[in-house]
Amino acid sequence: MLKGKRIVVGITGSIAAYKVPFLVRLLVKEGAEVRIIMTPSAKDFVTPLTLATLSQHPVIADPFKADNGEWNNHVELGQWADAMIFAPVTANTLGKMAHGIADNFVVTAYLSAKCPVFIAPAMDLDMYAHPSTQNNLGILSSYGNFIIEPQVGELASGLSGPGRMEEPEEIVLMIKDHFTNRLDLNKKKILVTAGPTYENIDPVRFLGNRSTGKMGFSLAIEAARRGAEVTLVTGPTHLIALHPNIHRIDVESAEEMYRACMLEAPTTEIVIMAAAVSDYTCSRKSTQKLKKSSAPFSLELIPTRDILREIGRQKKKNQILVGFALETDNELDHARKKLTEKNLDFIVLNSLNENGAGFGLETNKISIIDHTGTAYQGTLQNKSVVAEEIIDFIVKNRTIQP
Repeated sequence: MLKGKRIVVGITGSIAAYKVPFLVRLLVKEGAEVRIIMTPSAKDFVTPLTLATLSQHPVIADPFKADNGEWNNHVELGQWADAMIFAPVTANTLGKMAHGIADNFVVTAYLSAKCPVFIAPAMDLDMYAHPSTQNNLGILSSYGNFIIEPQVGELASGLSGPGRMEEPEEIVLMIKDHFTNRLDLNKKKILVTAGPTYENIDPVRFLGNRSTGKMGFSLAIEAARRGAEVTLVTGPTHLIALHPNIHRIDVESAEEMYRACMLEAPTTEIVIMAAAVSDYTCSRKSTQKLKKSSAPFSLELIPTRDILREIGRQKKKNQILVGFALETDNELDHARKKLTEKNLDFIVLNSLNENGAGFGLETNKISIIDHTGTAYQGTLQNKSVVAEEIIDFIVKNRTIQP
């Protein structure tokens, strides 16, 4: 499946670099032409001679010149490759890649890439869990890169937890999978909603919820990676999604999201409503800041327009509509009721009773339900992996017309 594919493997200074010779060997065995680039510190963990022997090509580690004195052209390498695999990637290099700090050949080649990029982090569990690392992974994912999630296991520090680089065999399977069926949404028009909505009380205060938009953004990025033309309607969030296939529309209130969705939905083939839309808004919004006093204060709330119900009511033949339900009790009953009442094809159920799932977290655990009952039970995974599972389910369980 990889015969004739041109693959660049970028290595950084992690003990997990010992796995790379096995990765290179498997890629070559699959028929790929492999070129290897390294950071200077990576040479402390695996030798260029070993890698050159396995790949049958010189290894580039110097950002300025090759062994024969010629300049190494990172732009040419970026244009040559059909795919780039960066493995292992340290926390240091993740930060450089996320923020464009091009002080070595590996990062300059990454910044020149015109092909799919796969990133396999490897580090100690505390470094991996640190907010800066997770933020950098989010940035790199938003650029359209594929993050190969590290595995849980024994680490170089002697501790055990997430941070082990994925095994070479699994990485090769992911690359093969990409080239065989990863454009299964090519040119399909998809609408995704994400994030919270804010309902103003006055110019300073608002009603909102704890949604960060991570699940919706992950879904938009995953669909875009597979070739879809994605419209992302998002409430207030700090997240970014810079994939060229994503057209972003920023809104604030439920009413603004309603208008944007009703404009976009009729021309889309798949609608995925992952936003946490406010159920109520203030009947009267003050144009001036409300002053605090010792007297009791109350707000009159009125229901917002039900975006999902209205799209379900107007749903066209062959259009796929997917809703989300976040529940705290009687989860399946509430989700099934919502599925039927709002004319959905599938509903994705989140439960706040699951540890590690819910708002503001990097992970999620979902169930996907159709009209036959619970069709899919997920496990606790990073939200980017959960997004892949959801898109896989939609593609496999509903015929999408060519």
